[in-house]
Amino acid sequence: MTTSSNHTNLRDIWYTMVGIPGMEDAHVWISIPICCMYIVAVAGNTFLLFLVLTESSLHEPMYLFLSMLALADVLFSTVATPKMLAIFWFQAGGISFGSCVTQMFFLHFIFVTESAILVAMAFDRYVAICYPLRYITILTPSVIGKIGIASITRGFIMCFPLIFLVYRLNYCGRNIIHHSYCEHMGIARLACDNIKINIYYGIIVVLLYTCLDVLLITISYTFILCAVFKIPSRDARMKALGTCGSHVCVILLFYTPAFFSALAHRFGGHNIPVYIHILLANLYVVVPPSLNPIIYGIKTKQIQEKIIQVFFPNKTIC
Repeated sequence: MTTSSNHTNLRDIWYTMVGIPGMEDAHVWISIPICCMYIVAVAGNTFLLFLVLTESSLHEPMYLFLSMLALADVLFSTVATPKMLAIFWFQAGGISFGSCVTQMFFLHFIFVTESAILVAMAFDRYVAICYPLRYITILTPSVIGKIGIASITRGFIMCFPLIFLVYRLNYCGRNIIHHSYCEHMGIARLACDNIKINIYYGIIVVLLYTCLDVLLITISYTFILCAVFKIPSRDARMKALGTCGSHVCVILLFYTPAFFSALAHRFGGHNIPVYIHILLANLYVVVPPSLNPIIYGIKTKQIQEKIIQVFFPNKTIC
């Protein structure tokens, strides 16, 4: 446990996460939908990943990016949800400083990486619709691999400094985290030092990367819409828009709750209860990952056909 000195040994620090403050009596009930969504997220994305990797007909740029997204979703939900459920079910909120920082790093790292993957998927749709004849030559397997490595590298470079930013601080006894998982500012606010650098760096990450990613996606879809509405055939226009529908749904599902939560923290003040913030943050790590494979399964004909072939091999596909 922590001591009352101003320079607590970081190896001795243990935090207690309380789950959702003010809703402790409802933890068990809240855990039921979260657990169900987590199971759907892991099972759905794992199956989607297996399907893309094993079916040679799905070894196209769009589906390779989708497999990256599915892997990121599994990791993102798994980093936070098991500990969250342990808090809800067994009141097992204890966590060491090192484990807390590790969870913090991977949550932010996977978020930034997944944001980059969504940008790559928007670029994929842009090339497919605006330059269909050059689609395969532009997005070769080598280029896709480099984009994946670049997404991971960018996320690591941006989030690795967060570890040093929290390790440099002095901690002096406050060890209650009013949350269900560890995140950067949640740890920093327990320090006794000035945390302005932590605040500024967090803002830089949001503005320089998340907002930039949204801007790039918006630009891509602006060009896509301009190209689509120049297509003379109505059926061709609808087909082109349909290929982007699932990706747009996933984008909205990923960014809307994140920006709402960020704006609520910055400008909501005391108007929005703390338990609302934490509840939304808990749902965010399971809702998008659980819905993404469902969205792609419903809106992507090729994936529908492969699912039918796997589960109903004797059924004729019309």
